[in-house]
Amino acid sequence: MTESDRLTFGPGNGAGARRPSNGLRESVMWLGGVIATVAAMAVGAVLAVFTAVAVAVIALFAAVLVFFAGLAMGARRKAVIRTRRGDDVIEARKVDGAWVAYGWERPGR
Repeated sequence: MTESDRLTFGPGNGAGARRPSNGLRESVMWLGGVIATVAAMAVGAVLAVFTAVAVAVIALFAAVLVFFAGLAMGARRKAVIRTRRGDDVIEARKVDGAWVAYGWERPGR
């Protein structure tokens, strides 16, 4: 065994290189590790469900938004487009720095 192997694997060889067991202390620590692992998995599962619900709600809002946008675009296409008549055009001239409009007053109104 080389020096780097001793640093990596520790002294001794095979199963004889293990530490002597501490009995109750080692069992309690192992049980604590199992409990911590289960608790971490439970928290992870709850967070995963929370994230999935959040993504589903965001997708629902996006679908509703796209639906209303489609309704608005359909209504916009169906809207009556009014063409301007020639008599709607008025004339404006700039007089002393101000615009003056002519032709907007209609007789008979």
